[in-house]
Amino acid sequence: MSPSRRSQISLFLHQLPFLVWLVALWMMLWGQFTWLAFLTGLAAAIFVTRVFRLPPVELSGRINLWYGLIFVVTFLGAVIRGSLIVAWQVLDVRRQPGAAIIAVPLRVDDDVIMAHTAVTASLIPGSLIVDVDRENRTLYLHTIGVRSDEDAEHQRRVVLGWEARITRAVGSKEELQELRARIADSSAHHATDSPREGRTPL
Repeated sequence: MSPSRRSQISLFLHQLPFLVWLVALWMMLWGQFTWLAFLTGLAAAIFVTRVFRLPPVELSGRINLWYGLIFVVTFLGAVIRGSLIVAWQVLDVRRQPGAAIIAVPLRVDDDVIMAHTAVTASLIPGSLIVDVDRENRTLYLHTIGVRSDEDAEHQRRVVLGWEARITRAVGSKEELQELRARIADSSAHHATDSPREGRTPL
């Protein structure tokens, strides 16, 4: 096998998890887990990665199946819970649900983690990414059900919790260390942070 052939195979294997993730995102966006959704998602993923000729995405090469499973189960639960909350807010004519644009500074300096966190937050009913500040690692979300500063801070912790789960599942060892350091620093200044949203040991 020629060196160029080996390099192409190596690049394909390195990018395969990203391709699989794109197909999974396509199926989740359409809300269908069928063969048709899989095949159209595969076609869309190949089209995006081959036709647009973007630079190869540098993945960490680390996948923790246990934390990946936790992420999937937690995500599905959040989608169901978010749907019920939004439905109740629509039916509750006694008061307006309230809405706000919330800035969420992320803790991990990685484009893939940032993109996954943004997509996850947008897929959960009740919140939608409206802008991304890549340079300052900040997501801007339009969120309903916000009536006070405490509600806004809770939503920030929720998004940071998704960032932590994604980092545990697919982040590199360096990114895990960076996240631990940021959590420790945040805990030193905010003793009231919720353990569920990021203070648990990684």
